[in-house]
Amino acid sequence: MRRRPESSSTAPDTSAKKSSGTSKTDEEAKLNHGIQIRTARRSGFTWLTLFAVIIYSSWAVYQYQYENLPVPLTAEQAGKRGFSEVAAMKHVKALTELGPHTIGSDAIELALQYVLAELENIKKTAHWEVDVEVDLFHVNVGATRLDSGMFVDRTIIYSDLDHIVLRMLPKYAPEARENAILVSSHIDTVFSTEGAGDCSSCVSVMLELARGISQWAHGFKNAVIFLFNTGEEEGLSGAHSFITQHPWSTTIRMAIDLEAMGIGGKSAIFQAGPHPLAVETFASVAKYPSGNIIFQDIFSSGVIKSATDFQVYREVAGLSGLDFVYADHGAVYHTKTSGRLAREALSRCKLRELDNDKLKLLKSGSLQHLGENMLAFLLQIATSSHLSKANATVDDIQSSHDTAVYYDILGQYMVIYRQRFANMLHISVILQSLLIWTTSLLMGGSTAAVSLAFSCLSNILMWIFSISFSVLAAFILPLISSSPLPYLSIPWLVLGLFAAPAFLGALTGQHLGYLVLKRYLSHVYAKRKQLSPAIQADLIKLETERWLFKAGSLQWLVLLAVGTYYKIGSSYLALVWLVPPAFACAKTSIVLSTCILFALSLAVVFSGIIPPFTEETARAVNVVHVVDTTGGFGEKPNSYISLFSLTPGKFTKEVEEIKEGFVCGRHKPIDYVTFSVKYGCLTYDGTEEGWDESNIPTLDVVKDINGDKRITQVKIDTKRSIRWFLAINTEEIEDFTFNVGLEELVAADGKRSIDGWHTIQASGGKNAPTKFELTLFWLQNSTRRSDKMVQSEQRPLLRIRTDLPGVVTPKVETVLEKFPPWYSLFGKSTSPHTLSFLSSLPIDF
Repeated sequence: MRRRPESSSTAPDTSAKKSSGTSKTDEEAKLNHGIQIRTARRSGFTWLTLFAVIIYSSWAVYQYQYENLPVPLTAEQAGKRGFSEVAAMKHVKALTELGPHTIGSDAIELALQYVLAELENIKKTAHWEVDVEVDLFHVNVGATRLDSGMFVDRTIIYSDLDHIVLRMLPKYAPEARENAILVSSHIDTVFSTEGAGDCSSCVSVMLELARGISQWAHGFKNAVIFLFNTGEEEGLSGAHSFITQHPWSTTIRMAIDLEAMGIGGKSAIFQAGPHPLAVETFASVAKYPSGNIIFQDIFSSGVIKSATDFQVYREVAGLSGLDFVYADHGAVYHTKTSGRLAREALSRCKLRELDNDKLKLLKSGSLQHLGENMLAFLLQIATSSHLSKANATVDDIQSSHDTAVYYDILGQYMVIYRQRFANMLHISVILQSLLIWTTSLLMGGSTAAVSLAFSCLSNILMWIFSISFSVLAAFILPLISSSPLPYLSIPWLVLGLFAAPAFLGALTGQHLGYLVLKRYLSHVYAKRKQLSPAIQADLIKLETERWLFKAGSLQWLVLLAVGTYYKIGSSYLALVWLVPPAFACAKTSIVLSTCILFALSLAVVFSGIIPPFTEETARAVNVVHVVDTTGGFGEKPNSYISLFSLTPGKFTKEVEEIKEGFVCGRHKPIDYVTFSVKYGCLTYDGTEEGWDESNIPTLDVVKDINGDKRITQVKIDTKRSIRWFLAINTEEIEDFTFNVGLEELVAADGKRSIDGWHTIQASGGKNAPTKFELTLFWLQNSTRRSDKMVQSEQRPLLRIRTDLPGVVTPKVETVLEKFPPWYSLFGKSTSPHTLSFLSSLPIDF
């Protein structure tokens, strides 16, 4: 056996090692260059298609969610126990044909008579085992002061109001009367509209519900009370007077309010709770459930300057329940559809012959949607033995975290769970997310911390640029359009005019942050020599996008934590939304499409193809004949016509068409006590007719005592006015009392103020009092200054505005006749009628 030479196996071979090392390096290089990070490449057409699919899907969801209404049923189809929209619509038409029915008008008396007659018919045809009681309830006088909402820190005074109350319960179960469900809405309207939406539609639904319930109530365990109140439009007076003065109010355990902030559409839950029984019951039985706690959170925040009777039931009576609202065509809320109709209605000409255009906006199926939902709910809750539990105090419920979170899915299902469960779910997600983030940052070290900071900067820039681009678009619109709100007639224009620039701003801001983060990561990866430049570039891009995605998740985590801390029900949104990680890398085709959408929208506005206002979606304006005596004691009253709008925009073109000597600008702000008009149009031509000095309100000081505490008594005479507003200067006055005759209606109980004023708002029926006594208690450090220059700069002690409802002076009528068809009178609880008187009492009276 031959042995192999030892040298051949053991002797070192330098050339072999060198060759081997060279071979290994070449293999690594080949392997390194062979590594590729592949990313999906899609054409611009693919991205555009995806974009179009998303837009179309969103539109389809919107249509199904908000436009899908049930088929109206006739009386024959609904039967004795069902709900018929066709029957309810007859009530809507009958009420709107009466014209505007404000409290104190002839029309409100006719409306009350109509409702009363319909309820008497229901009483006659009710099931023989159902006890039906109808009560015409009169309120002499009352006062309230709410702690939140539109009327916060304002004293509301009401008098001479009439309400109709209907109660149904089993005839052979008298104990049912001790626990009742209240269903409420208001008959009265503002002076500028017949109330097809707000709220003849609600009253008509209640009448048809009452007819159906009258055939079911013999099996109830609880009574059902229907309240048809008046005075809601003047400070929620109807609800307050019923809750505080009617004997049946003590038996109410749950309140359901029907309201409208538009005309028709789906009636959704606008507010619920605080006890979850009502909304849980509704979710379990409603045929077309609709509602989202988002709207409740927005309303509670004060963003929407409005109020409903539900606030009184919840705040004053401590009741839980539901607040339903119609919200379609919100732009025509509290308006008429044209100047011609406004003039005809206000001058009371041919009211019964008017073709009420706004009634046409009430979508078919709207009343059926609310009626069927309410009927199913009442049949369920009226047979419940747990109704008394829903009467727990608001504070107890909120402190126990027992309120409900709710939202519907496409109007077919409603998801609902308690706030306690929401807190557990949110806190669980927050803790898990914090654990993941902490671990990620500890493992990543300083690089991860800096990357997170830069990615958060990207999010901040995204919001800054998104908001800035939208604000810039808002500044551009008045320059190219006659109105800064050219989208009112076509709401979809909002997508092109504001959503598109907001989206472009988001892309711009996040892309800037993306570049900063990418540059930092390039610096970090530059220290790593193992990878080729191509691979390094791909890794840097992917790492940048990954951090942007993480920052988006962190953003929603912060929002979830804040919402959970403040118990905001709509915080659930933060659980399901993630900021897209590819914003910074958005395809050019999407950016270009968004730019084109924005440009086309601007072109449409600039060209005037789509007018900002139409007869159906008119611009809300006010025309007021003002008789102003605030200039000084003994001076001649200053009489003029004021034209203004709460909708932003100038009147330049319209005034040229009206031609009545109007001068527009900010040269003469007008203080209407409840608000001030800074921009408007005035004319003094032909304003001496249609009013009389005997109608000017008076503020007479009858006693002024300077003792340890200065006390002043003022007699107020509003003359013919049963609707007036008085502001008291709280920089001088500490408190006050208010008397009607010998009755002290408002006690000295420490009142709060807004901007140094406490306002008294009063309204009532035809027989409402017009003479009052106000006792003022001055602040200790209040001083009377006599210097004339100082006097001119002082705010008055008292300011008063009185309105004469239904009075149209010749000059106002002329202006109304010349109204463009896209102009519409607007009314609300604080706005003046067509003839107003302004007066004041100076500090140094």
